[in-house]
Amino acid sequence: MAAADLLNQAGHLVTLFEKDDKPGGLLRYGIPDFKLSKTVIDRRINLMIQEGLILKTGVAVGRDISARELMHQFDAICIAIGSGHPRDLPIDGRDLSGIHHAMEFLTLQNRVNSGSLHAEDNHIRAEGRKVLVIGGGDTGSDCVGTSIRQKAERVMQIEILPKPPLTRSEDNPWPYFGKVLKTSTSHEEGCERYWNISTLRFLGENNHVTGVEVEDVAWKNDNGRYMMEPVEGTRRRIDADLVLLALGFVHPVLEGLLSELDLELNMRKNIKV
Repeated sequence: MAAADLLNQAGHLVTLFEKDDKPGGLLRYGIPDFKLSKTVIDRRINLMIQEGLILKTGVAVGRDISARELMHQFDAICIAIGSGHPRDLPIDGRDLSGIHHAMEFLTLQNRVNSGSLHAEDNHIRAEGRKVLVIGGGDTGSDCVGTSIRQKAERVMQIEILPKPPLTRSEDNPWPYFGKVLKTSTSHEEGCERYWNISTLRFLGENNHVTGVEVEDVAWKNDNGRYMMEPVEGTRRRIDADLVLLALGFVHPVLEGLLSELDLELNMRKNIKV
């Protein structure tokens, strides 16, 4: 959206393709309404359309239109698809039902809020569940707040990294990114938070998750490289019948647009630029 806006202001005729039914990307379907009212997105989009932007929603490049067609129809293509391949947790029990990527959970609730999905058709709900969020970032926080609003029985969030300090440490000066403890309004609403915890395996009954086996870890600085070591005697079970994986994303979706354009990738499977 930002690239399309700037290119349009520079005098180009810009067509924006969006695979979802409404534009906005993660702003629209990733960030909960209690953090960002979607009227903000709608207002900006309407202004861009009035300024001449051509918007085509519900079009997945590589499925509804080929990359070859785009190359013929347009003088230039700007790829701004983000990193859509989520990081997984491939441990024992991962195939149990009740374990979902965070964005699946958040997107469904946003679709319910927007009226494009009936509440009864939302198949990932936290109501009455013991929810475990794995991952301590902003997306994990959004899962916490959404679970609380869906009336979860209990919400817990665990993070494999150490608990950040309340203020900047001496080796983390400005203008570097501040590695300090962030407590969101979602956390304040009621959430148990734990750090230095590694998830070992998922536990289940009747093919549904019932808990996770975890253990504490300690981080050691080995000549500038931080190494993780398990803490002996700390293995234990955390009960959970809904597990949300908020572990970030590893690289863009390769199937479709990128594979058709045959773009060169780097070692991390990102577009080489």
